[in-house]
Amino acid sequence: MRRSRKVKILATLGPASSEEVMIKRLFEAGADVFRINMSHADHPLMRTLVARIRKVEKEVGRPIGILADLQGPKLRVGKFANGSEELKIGESFTLDDDPTPGNASRVQMPHPEILESVKPGDRLLIDDGKLQLKAVKTNGKSITCTVVSGTKISDRKGVSLPDTELPVGALTEKDRKDLDAVLATGVDWIALSFIQRPEDLAEVRKVARGRAALLAKIEKPQAVARLAEIIELSDALMVARGDLGVEMPLEAVPGIQKQITRACRRAGKPVVVATQMLESMISAPVPTRAEVSDVSIAVFEGADAIMLSAESAAGEYPVEAVATMNRIAERVEQDPNYPSIINAQRSEPEATGADAISLAARQIAETLKLSSIVTYTASGTTGLRAARERPQVPIIALSPVVETARRLSLVWGTHCVVTADASDLDDMVNRACRIAYQEGFGREGDRVIITAGVPLRTPGATNMLRIAYIGTDGQGGI
Repeated sequence: MRRSRKVKILATLGPASSEEVMIKRLFEAGADVFRINMSHADHPLMRTLVARIRKVEKEVGRPIGILADLQGPKLRVGKFANGSEELKIGESFTLDDDPTPGNASRVQMPHPEILESVKPGDRLLIDDGKLQLKAVKTNGKSITCTVVSGTKISDRKGVSLPDTELPVGALTEKDRKDLDAVLATGVDWIALSFIQRPEDLAEVRKVARGRAALLAKIEKPQAVARLAEIIELSDALMVARGDLGVEMPLEAVPGIQKQITRACRRAGKPVVVATQMLESMISAPVPTRAEVSDVSIAVFEGADAIMLSAESAAGEYPVEAVATMNRIAERVEQDPNYPSIINAQRSEPEATGADAISLAARQIAETLKLSSIVTYTASGTTGLRAARERPQVPIIALSPVVETARRLSLVWGTHCVVTADASDLDDMVNRACRIAYQEGFGREGDRVIITAGVPLRTPGATNMLRIAYIGTDGQGGI
């Protein structure tokens, strides 16, 4: 099943989309990768969803990626004697380690790391920023604050700390158990929530040991400040605009989205734009005009993937949401301005033979109007380099490793095909032409350009270009 767009669609599974028949409908509507949110899925449900996705994958004959999104640390205030309290702007309110139910002047903060780390002047945002407090005095056991904005606080509301770096990793005990469970099922991507620093990725990488690729969700100011280091240690990034919009000014988020997208494109790392893209379709069959523009901006920017959250997980119109996103992406990529915008943001290649080969493949393919670029990739590196160039022609990524093909299903422009490895150069050319023909990317007499590493089966050694004609029945000829 060939897509008519290069950007990928990541759809979240949930109560509205957990059955096998619905997963298949979502794939047919345009979903390329499925997200399992471990904030809401227990281990038996997660294993069931993975099994259903793999069954659909077998039925449709296309590699499908699975992303498991770890919950990360959830910081919450304690409980109140009356369930909630009304505060007044300018008055004092204290967060402390006393487990006694709270009142209008104080409440427990059941996280010692917060009590020890917050400094005077730091902001504390409660309930997604609806209540803003500013620390005035701290002593390691309590934080005396001034109410800056908002008035209501109630049981177990979440706490965000935009000015404070906590001395804890991104993995909670729940995350560690979830990580072991999802790795055992063979998911392709692990998403890490509330990353603050590059070191947060190190612990997960030690546990994963290459069994899954790591995607860092950028949703805290501390992560934005160390973006370059986090990109270097990640396999992909997500612009998690929901929490990012809580911890940073809302008006700053669009610029940060562009900053992250372009930094990832320069580094050749996939980037996903997420949160509220078609939010109104949770309860409406059509999106707002503003949402259509929002999705189109991410596509024009050259993001690798765009994501649906509650729209596909719990909404009333999950299939329609995916189909709508698919139509928007197709239309944007057909826009006459799209190539020039993508080209204007293209980065210079790194000074390596592999990057030079990928650049040359794109230039030759576009100059000679070839039907496609065919890359042989065992580890996925060659496919990533080809996608970094954002060519106007399709990229066919051939891999003997099904896990590689599944991971590349998140990557811009890659049509992934699992095939046996080529035995020699002639077989490589013939196989590339035959698959391009069979998958609908070329007809008899069309030409393709092939990139690979020689000797064959050498990871990361892209060093060869070959132009070939598609002959009779898809056979190749130089």
